[in-house]
Amino acid sequence: MSGFMNGYAEWVSQNPLTSAALQFAILGTLGEVLSHSLRQRRIALPCTAGQLYGKVAAWALLGIIIKAGFVGMRGFTIALLDHGLLPDWCGAGFGFALALSVLTNTFFGPQMMAFHRLEDNLILRQWNYNGLTKAWWTLLWFWIPAHTLTFSLPADYQIGLAALWSVALGLIMGFSKGSPQAKKKPRKAA
Repeated sequence: MSGFMNGYAEWVSQNPLTSAALQFAILGTLGEVLSHSLRQRRIALPCTAGQLYGKVAAWALLGIIIKAGFVGMRGFTIALLDHGLLPDWCGAGFGFALALSVLTNTFFGPQMMAFHRLEDNLILRQWNYNGLTKAWWTLLWFWIPAHTLTFSLPADYQIGLAALWSVALGLIMGFSKGSPQAKKKPRKAA
């Protein structure tokens, strides 16, 4: 297994943008399909097959944006530390991972999610921002803890884990929403 992980880390290191695009294209799309399938209680696509190709491309672009965001937010966090704008305990280890996660999900996360919704709107040919506020709440209860763990890993493993977290969140959201039929309750006669 360590041979595989070493090969994976080398591939990511040599191909940072391509690897980010491929990992998110596959795992982000998988998370979306799993979430939709769980809500429908059957294997189902969240859109037409043609639109799914657009979603794969959108997730790939998002992977590149997230890779750039992770690098940029790391530099931002280090700059804040260098200027004494974060406490010393944020300078290494868990403290640094937590600070980087909080800053990333506060300053980068909301805009990235809005951009991803714009991508979906263009692909699905609709103008719908329903649920975006609920998505933003996931930054607090899911993404900050998840990315604290992510940023505790060496850089070459961070994008892969972030893409895996997309699958995990898709499963959580799929299980939590239930089927559309289950939400419709019959009205009682007056």
